[in-house]
Amino acid sequence: MTNQINKIIGLDVGDKRIGVATASLIARLPQPHSVINRSDQTINDINELAIKLQATAIVIGLPRGLDGQDTDQTSRVRNFTRQLSKACNLPIHFQDEALTSKKAEQELNHRKVSYNKDAVDALAATYILSDFLEEHAEFKE
Repeated sequence: MTNQINKIIGLDVGDKRIGVATASLIARLPQPHSVINRSDQTINDINELAIKLQATAIVIGLPRGLDGQDTDQTSRVRNFTRQLSKACNLPIHFQDEALTSKKAEQELNHRKVSYNKDAVDALAATYILSDFLEEHAEFKE
């Protein structure tokens, strides 16, 4: 009998890179995982990662304007999500990503970490996943 710990993946989707974070649904403590550079293989890469991690769901940060309105980036993320949902057989949830990249930059600066866009993207994904788990305490998928 194997003990499978359900994991959830958080994504900070950008035009060039996607920050990735993970959390077990037992500990519920997200941590940065990696960054995936966007290419024709991105959807496949995320699907393979989800299989490898035995993920049970994906949370994608949804960018919005300062007044909560959709932006061009909102449309691009929704389009990416439609493509991902066709390729992977997991539930996908959106989470407001307001200011997560800025918060990540500030955190890394506070830690005196040299500016590194990959670290910012992965940490932003961690904040997205953390916000989702905090807002959905009942989530156990």
